Amino acid sequence: MTTLDQRIVVVGSGHAGVELAAALRQHGHTGPVTIVGDEPDLPYQRPPLSKEFLKSSADAGLPLKGEAFYAAKDVTLRLGRHAASIDRERRELELAGGERLAFDHLVLATGARNRIPPIPGLDRAPMLELRTLADARLLHERLDSLRHVAVVGGGFIGLEVAALLRVRGIAVDLVEATPRLMGRVLSARMSAHFRFHHEALGTRLHFETLVRGVHEAARGCSVALSSGETLETDAVLVAAGVTPNTELAQRAGLEVGNGIVADARLVTSDPAISAIGDCVAYPNVHAGGMARLESVQNAVDQARAVAARLAGKPASPYTALPWFWTDQGDMKLQIAGLSEGFDTPVLLGDAAARQFSVLCFRAGKLIAVESCN
Repeated sequence: MTTLDQRIVVVGSGHAGVELAAALRQHGHTGPVTIVGDEPDLPYQRPPLSKEFLKSSADAGLPLKGEAFYAAKDVTLRLGRHAASIDRERRELELAGGERLAFDHLVLATGARNRIPPIPGLDRAPMLELRTLADARLLHERLDSLRHVAVVGGGFIGLEVAALLRVRGIAVDLVEATPRLMGRVLSARMSAHFRFHHEALGTRLHFETLVRGVHEAARGCSVALSSGETLETDAVLVAAGVTPNTELAQRAGLEVGNGIVADARLVTSDPAISAIGDCVAYPNVHAGGMARLESVQNAVDQARAVAARLAGKPASPYTALPWFWTDQGDMKLQIAGLSEGFDTPVLLGDAAARQFSVLCFRAGKLIAVESCN
């Protein structure tokens, strides 16, 4: 068996898994390629779920590849199937129900799931979230019945949904545990600009505030805040970050820690298993240490890097520059690089005209750029 004949099994039908299959074929891989995914839908794009999809629930623009692609490239899809365990010694992936898939190399692209805070009463409340197509469909179905929504979390997803709700005239209270919006990824200057934007849209922002409990009410529920205020709301939308899906790897005895741990070539502690996308923690030259990134760019670039390695190309360390984007109302934010630890911000452009960038330097070196519109 040559490198190009290997049986490749991919766990995860998101951006990373589909791009890996496509890139393998581009590199001339001729062996069997199988993608296993929990969700029953044809693999789809996630970013539009919190943007265009909530304006119109048409699925037409969502698929990552048309159905004909998988047949033409001889990629087998096992959708709506749960990967239960990995037999590393026999090199087999067992699916729920007992089916076993033999592999020469296994790629874990298991992604992440929403982190649900341990808030008393939340499990009995009308709770919404946004991660999967099923989540987006449910939210879209409920939009016409909503007058007020409490959003928990001031990151990309919470703010994207808040902006769309306000366009529809739905009142929004957004609760954020830290002192500012998107504080984990943004400079104070850019964060403040987006605060003004959301306040102008009419969203009420609650900073350095926690949700203490959620209680039943005549309509929807009441949300008790650490500030002492109580919000009467139709639904609670939780957007409090994500947790990497590491359980399959952990059960197999692979090293995990804020993700499935991999080396600079994205190989796990088992040389027959790689990991890519939101689930993997790896040595990141831009972060200066182990990092786990949540972005389409990272998923796609890692998939291409691993596909090249599996096709026999020289195995170089993965060093792609991270970049991110978010659309919040009529404001587009794009970020290149990682700004953590920067010491000098430089403003370019016109903040008053809502077209400007913040350049983030550390010790005189440009490490990130944040650009608004």
